Amino acid sequence: MIRRFKEEDTTKVMTIWTKGNFQAHDFIGKDYWLENFNKVKNEYLPKSDTYVYTENDDIKGFISILENEYIGALFVRQDSLREGIGRRLLNYCKERYDYLRLNVYEKNMNATLFYVAMNFKNKEIRIDKETRRKRIYYGMEKIKKNEL
Repeated sequence: MIRRFKEEDTTKVMTIWTKGNFQAHDFIGKDYWLENFNKVKNEYLPKSDTYVYTENDDIKGFISILENEYIGALFVRQDSLREGIGRRLLNYCKERYDYLRLNVYEKNMNATLFYVAMNFKNKEIRIDKETRRKRIYYGMEKIKKNEL
């Protein structure tokens, strides 16, 4: 089931965020993610539309949308990867937002392949100022019914 994030979900969501970043971005030091933990928890999470995927009231993944279009985070718990949870969360948001955009590190091949498979288009590549790593910027527009 997908539902809106509640404040009491914060600890579980941030645990998924931390472990997910460590695993997906092993080419960036863990200190970077730990330094950004409070900023994500206290600034970005409250400002975003966040949805969690649950099974038996257990959170297995989440997606956060900032500014009504930017996917700031999409993470699935390590023990629930490859179960279609990320796809379900993304499709849920595709139905609710007219345009979605995001960026991923070029070295994060799993995410890169996932977003391409989900019909996101590569818009540009930039060097991240903080990590000095290449980021791929993607965007995807919803097909309007009158365009079919």
